[in-house]
Amino acid sequence: MKRVFNPPSVRKPFGQYNHGLLVPAGASLLVTSGQMGIQLDDSIPSDVTAQAELCFEAIGAILAEAGMSFADVIRVSAFVTRREDFAAYMAVRDRYTLDPKPVSTLLIVGGFTRPEFLVEVEVTAARVL
Repeated sequence: MKRVFNPPSVRKPFGQYNHGLLVPAGASLLVTSGQMGIQLDDSIPSDVTAQAELCFEAIGAILAEAGMSFADVIRVSAFVTRREDFAAYMAVRDRYTLDPKPVSTLLIVGGFTRPEFLVEVEVTAARVL
């Protein structure tokens, strides 16, 4: 069972995430590469919401192949190219993350390998065996 840590001496989280999660010994660990908002036919939606949904759908497929689900995600790291996309990205993230909420980091970056990419998401998941 994951333990949540949000000490009263630290400002409460800005959104739907926790400051710390402790995973017990013996857990199986999965780390994903950053997933981009690109479809199987190589098309890329023009808005951050659609791209973020594709990122999380790809992550869901990776989790499923590893015998895991979004309930096992302990960390989400995301990168967006525009500050104004924070809210749209977080709305998508919050639809996919389950309780206890994972820890989360969101950064603004200068860009990705292709200029049409607006968001990249990677996760770490842990499942007690």
